[in-house]
Parts: sequence; structure tokens; C-alpha cells
Amino acid sequence: MPIISPSMLASDFANLQKDTEMINQSSADWFHIDVMDGVFVPNISFGLPTVKAVAKHANKPLDVHLMITDPDRYISHFKDAGAAYLTVHYEACNHLHRTIQAIKDAGMKAGVALNPHTPVSVLTEVISELDLVLIMSVNPGFGGQTFIKAAVEKVRNLKKLITDKGASTLIEVDGGVNTQTGADLLAAGADALVAGSFVFKSDNPTATIQDLKNL
Repeated sequence: MPIISPSMLASDFANLQKDTEMINQSSADWFHIDVMDGVFVPNISFGLPTVKAVAKHANKPLDVHLMITDPDRYISHFKDAGAAYLTVHYEACNHLHRTIQAIKDAGMKAGVALNPHTPVSVLTEVISELDLVLIMSVNPGFGGQTFIKAAVEKVRNLKKLITDKGASTLIEVDGGVNTQTGADLLAAGADALVAGSFVFKSDNPTATIQDLKNL
């Protein structure tokens, strides 16, 4: 069964505890939390206090996705805030291997995200070090965008790289995920699906999470 990580970016910010408890009681596996700085992406979202607030009520791992410049400065802070997985962007790291090691040394699982234009080949030398690769199937920064179909082939290419290197890296996909695109991504080799608007804007978020889990 796929790992389902509902994106808190689409939750009701005024009722974070309520939505956190809904995910606790659902069949979701992780909480996906997007951190944006308004520099790396043209939007500002959650910061450390919000991650801490979700962690206080969450009984599932926090899957934190940093869409920020110079993520190295904040690694230990996100560990302290409660992150289990910490994903940084390839495009934001000058010394990616060092950043990956710093995340692991802090006691978290290390992930790297790739923007739609970035090929999976850039991870050839570090794939065996990674717990997770996050394929962006929209341009990062805003929720509710249309799925970029090329992401399916990208997942296929990434799966081949992981297999060829004998790695055990998980493939996660974020952006425009619903039951239709989710099924295509899982068939291509994805392990984890991030869904925001599709879950939180549905009439029954818990049932929608279960629909994704059943894919």
C-alpha cells in the first residue's frame, strides 16, 4: 500500500489542531509540512512555530519539505521542532552531500526534492545516501496547481536509478495528486503520495485519504 502524506498547506490554518487530529484518525501515514521562505519560492508558509504546533498533536511522522534558501542553517532547528523526515531542494544546496549528512547526523531521515525542470540524473552520486526523493509534479510555491504529466516518466527514471544503484530510497511525489494521477505515479514506481487540495477540499477528507491508500 502507498504511503499517504496529506499536505498541511491545504488545511484550515485557523483550525490546525482539528485537521491534525483528523489526519491522526485517518489511514494517512505522515504529515507533509511545506516550509517556504518567499525567496526560494514566491510564497511564505509555515515556519518553525507551526511545525512545533503540529508536532504537539500529531501521532504520525512529520514529513517536512524545506522550500528555502540556505537550508543548512535550520537543520537542527527542524529536528528540535519534531521533523522525522527533512527534505531539502537540490536547487538550494551548494554542497548537497554535506547537507544530506548533516540531516542524518541530526537524527532525521534525509530527502532531496527536485523541481520539474531538474533531471533525476543529478542524484546519481548521492542516491544511495538518501532515504527519500521528492519529485515535484507542479512548480513549488502554491497549492492547487495542475499536475505536470512528465512527472510520471520522471518517477520511472528515478526508480531505474534506485534499482541500478541497489538503493532503498523511497520515491515521493507532490503536486496535483488525486486518485487518477496517483494511480499512474504508483504504477511508475512511486512509494509515497502527497495530497493537499484533493484531501482537504473534499467533502470527506478521511474517506479521500482512504481512497488514495487503496490505490
